[in-house]
Amino acid sequence: MFQIGELAKRCGVTADTLRFYEKNNLIAPASRSESGYRLYDENNQKQVTFILKSKELGLSLDEIKELLEIRLEATQHSCAEVKSITSAKLEMIDEKMSELTKIRTALKKINDACCGHIDDDASHCSILAALDSANVDKGRCGRTGE
Repeated sequence: MFQIGELAKRCGVTADTLRFYEKNNLIAPASRSESGYRLYDENNQKQVTFILKSKELGLSLDEIKELLEIRLEATQHSCAEVKSITSAKLEMIDEKMSELTKIRTALKKINDACCGHIDDDASHCSILAALDSANVDKGRCGRTGE
């Protein structure tokens, strides 16, 4: 058993991060000392590692919490339940990538149209003109659907 500082050191996070995880019910101390200090064990270290790896994959705290709950009662859940979480995340990522591609295309279009001359003042800048116009890929004021 070890205190929060030791767990933080082992996992490469701060004690505040561990307290945040505890506050959000992602981890719980294995026990408490007589003086009330949180005490952790190897299982807690594995949980934090699981959380950190999940975060690296872009999973939200709610998704991580759901996966941790499944992990704790793995025999009562199916692999399909786990896959549905990651499949939903992949779908969200694909949608975001599509949105970012559209944004990049529009930004590149106005960026490429700009001469970028250092001697030209910005009053003639095609980027500013494009942003002022109503034609920057749905950049109109009052558009619907948002």
